[in-house]
Amino acid sequence: MNRPASDSGSISLQAWLLLLAVSLLWGSSYILIKRALVGFDPVQMAAWRIVLSGLLVLPFFLREMRRLEWRRWKALLVVGLFGTAVPSWLFALAQTQISSALSGLLSSLTPLFTLLLGILCFGLPLVWSKVLGVLLGLAGAAWLLLGQDGTLQGPALYGLFAVLGAFCYGINANAVKAWLQDMSPRDISIVSFVLIVPAGLLMGLQSQAWAPLAGHPQGWTSLGWVAALALGGTVVASFLFFRLVQLTSAVFGSMTSYLVPVVAVLWGWLDGEAISLHFFAGMALILAGLWLSQKNN
Repeated sequence: MNRPASDSGSISLQAWLLLLAVSLLWGSSYILIKRALVGFDPVQMAAWRIVLSGLLVLPFFLREMRRLEWRRWKALLVVGLFGTAVPSWLFALAQTQISSALSGLLSSLTPLFTLLLGILCFGLPLVWSKVLGVLLGLAGAAWLLLGQDGTLQGPALYGLFAVLGAFCYGINANAVKAWLQDMSPRDISIVSFVLIVPAGLLMGLQSQAWAPLAGHPQGWTSLGWVAALALGGTVVASFLFFRLVQLTSAVFGSMTSYLVPVVAVLWGWLDGEAISLHFFAGMALILAGLWLSQKNN
């Protein structure tokens, strides 16, 4: 039986490799979204991502479906919607106007929203140092999005969709903690992915998600990027992350929050996106807020 490690000194090489793999997969998701948006609009891209993720886990679902606790379907649907479906659309919408680097950095607000929602809605104890961490992280996000005159301007407004996506991830994390604590993380992933496939199909029908495959020169290439996103950034990364938490602890797993934005920023820089001192100042504030909010967990 694997026991969670109590400190970084006792953490195995396998755990460190899992941490690196998950961070690379999640951090690379934003450049893949950027590539997929060449041929698809945000709704089409999200529809393909949802449906392909469901299809990838379908064999596991069919094998395990008889033993699953179907009385929890409502909670699992909430996890599917707020952990995958809605953020898939929100981050794609954000990246029609903002860089993949900024989108990835704003996604690191997830632990801060998880903590804030836990305090406000799920009875988590109020610890002022953690609240200060949340405020510091949000200040970093505001620094990145506000113009010199203190107002949201042009493309920066779309950054709010990425912030809202991180907020959805916070809802998802608290829902799992409150309602699915004793359920296998693997089962949570499999069932939640399958449950949102109908939503993905409806989105696909409404947006004619298949049309770019015939009508856009980059349609099939974009579908390849979405498939890579669904496989790596959604399904495989989720399974590896849950394995990481089982091997170590939720606190160690939360270190992905520091590495994911770094990976996203590096991909953006390699792709020619502008990375200014203003950007790094906002990044420093967000990461400092993350550290303070998770201190003494």
